[in-house]
Amino acid sequence: MGEVTEPAPGEVGPPEPRVAEGGERTTRDDHGFLGQPRALVHIFGVEMWERFSFYGMQGILLLYLYYSATEGGLGMDQASAAGIVGAYGGAVYLSTILGAWIADRLLGSERVLFFSAIVIMAGHIALALLPGFLGVGVGLVLVAFGSGGLKANATSVVGTLYDEHDPRRDAGFSVFYLGINLGAFLGPILTGLAQTTLGFHWGFAIAAIGMAIGLTQYAFGRKSLPPEASVVPNPLPPGRRGLVIGIGVAAVVLIAVLVLTRLVTAGNLVLWVIGATIVAAVAYFVVILSSRHITTVERRRVLGFLPLFIASVAFWSLYQQQFTVLTIYSDERLNRDLFGWEMPVPWVQSINPVFIIVLSGVFAAIWTKLGDRQPSTPIKFALGTAIMGVGFLLFLPFAGGGANSTPLLAIVGILFVFTVAELLLSPVGLSVTTKLAPKLFHTQMVALFFLSVALGTAISGRLAEFYDPDNEVVYFGVLGGIAIVLGVALAVGSRGVLRLMSGVR
Repeated sequence: MGEVTEPAPGEVGPPEPRVAEGGERTTRDDHGFLGQPRALVHIFGVEMWERFSFYGMQGILLLYLYYSATEGGLGMDQASAAGIVGAYGGAVYLSTILGAWIADRLLGSERVLFFSAIVIMAGHIALALLPGFLGVGVGLVLVAFGSGGLKANATSVVGTLYDEHDPRRDAGFSVFYLGINLGAFLGPILTGLAQTTLGFHWGFAIAAIGMAIGLTQYAFGRKSLPPEASVVPNPLPPGRRGLVIGIGVAAVVLIAVLVLTRLVTAGNLVLWVIGATIVAAVAYFVVILSSRHITTVERRRVLGFLPLFIASVAFWSLYQQQFTVLTIYSDERLNRDLFGWEMPVPWVQSINPVFIIVLSGVFAAIWTKLGDRQPSTPIKFALGTAIMGVGFLLFLPFAGGGANSTPLLAIVGILFVFTVAELLLSPVGLSVTTKLAPKLFHTQMVALFFLSVALGTAISGRLAEFYDPDNEVVYFGVLGGIAIVLGVALAVGSRGVLRLMSGVR
């Protein structure tokens, strides 16, 4: 799966090698892992296995929710089940903000990463062992918060392995990114096999075992990380910790009251997540734009980011339907026959990571070759959004077909288009965000980009509730058309957006 990652800044200092606890060097003189610092293998491992467990679990989650009890599932209606998956996905990206705040103010990135991995493993164990909706509730809450904490801090820890001008830095992040997609590729394959042969809880158990492997490796290797990985950049004053604890307890109590009074239910959970994300995004924009401590140019750049934010929301609201609508479609429409053997539904989720691994280098080479002649960021966002819409229109020739009516090769082609759209938008998203961010609001701007992913993911769950196999022409046609119109509108207005971006391309 495509991942939104940000190379975190490394420390600035002399090039002499440091020796971390355990005797491992972590700068230029350490080339023990594919030419990279040996400590990278531990972060690579925990991230790979976390993505393995995350995408492996997500590959079977929707099926578990709507399959009947005789098939091992919980028997929910598909619309509500899709809404839960979308709400869960949005909550993962929302929790990255909390994970980043805890790292910056309380614990440091390395400790948050370690504790988050433990929470994730506990969530998968809950899904594997606890019955029914109790397991789903406990498991998804733990995995969402844990994944958000790990996602927010893994790249920061990788960044501490390199000096600012270390020529291996980009290659190191490429190795890290490879681990992400290897995990995303293998997870649905193994959990899908376990689910079809042994049952859903065995599939969740495979995800838990994978996370346990990654956590064990990291627990033994974390001592080799440089001291910078554990630094708390902006410690919370002791006098304010009581206030923070009070706010946290109040938030938990409020959520409990909303659930117990049934104001929050499985059916409307995704709407609450959408609402919370919109409130958070608006608050961030208001705080930044109303600040008296940013310059006129910085304020213009934040305004220039707004159309990109909207395009990002539109893109992710379609792209993330791989875990909702595409799962239902693969279950009910796709011909998964491979020489007389029926391929498990979750295996479809492993197609995109293969394309990401193959095409990432291709796109990097294209942008390098074009140099200053490559399209501007607004044009890349416009193309990504429009091509994502085209991907939805490609479902139309197969709309209204019966069971096993869509060839597997067709879905492979559609996911190829999805990947092209992703590589036009996702890799440049955080990059341009950091370029447009006012100096005093760097972290908040990064949080805004994550909020666009959170909002789009939650909206994808809400949209999936309207999917009807008997009315696919309207569903795919309308959503695909809207995305294309938004992409064209952004392309037409790209010059105005570039003017607001004030020199940033």
